[in-house]
Amino acid sequence: MTRVLVRSVALEKTFGEGELATPVLKGISVEVAAGELVLLMGPSGSGKTTLISVLAGLLRPTAGHVELCGAPISDLHEADVTRVRRRHLGFVFQSYNLFPALTALDNIAEVLKLKGLAARDARARATRALTDVGLGDRLHHRPGQLSGGQKQRVAIARALAGDPALILGDEVTAALDTHTALHVLAILRAQVNAERGILLVTHDKRLEQFADRVIEIEDGQISRVTPGGARTGAAA
Repeated sequence: MTRVLVRSVALEKTFGEGELATPVLKGISVEVAAGELVLLMGPSGSGKTTLISVLAGLLRPTAGHVELCGAPISDLHEADVTRVRRRHLGFVFQSYNLFPALTALDNIAEVLKLKGLAARDARARATRALTDVGLGDRLHHRPGQLSGGQKQRVAIARALAGDPALILGDEVTAALDTHTALHVLAILRAQVNAERGILLVTHDKRLEQFADRVIEIEDGQISRVTPGGARTGAAA
């Protein structure tokens, strides 16, 4: 049986109260399973980033239920949610979120040490992760010495180094040219397997060829779900 990595049921999120209340998510039910790459698309303000933040346990839902890798995170205390997130999630963001004073190697190793790895093990795992994304010759380069695509690959390596079941990304190719964007997505696509899935928020239609499903959101509700190119055989 395919393992469901994250699932929401009748999810709602409202910001503010009373006359200032603004509903952003309006009863969204969605799931992502191991073995698939799913794109979450829609116009600006449709609720995409809010949804991925609630699914990750970074925001509490106003109503509804979220289950992350078997844990009912919408019902857990914040400390327990943090433990679940550290164990099961990897994040990749548009802005890379790299420490400018640290090398590529140390950007990853320091995060792994926060997860409890010994320094030697953290550096060994960081080295493997960077080598896996084609940056074995950039271990000791700082972010300012790397191109945008290389910095995004460091961010991907950092997410993968923790061996997460689910990788979440928010506009990971927005600042990249077409060649680099497709290369970055090919790297991510190669990480999808029977134990791992990926959910990406994006406006970038270039990425549909790599997806198993495309979920479109409009005005806080799912408007359409379609097969992606990876499922239809349209991938380049």
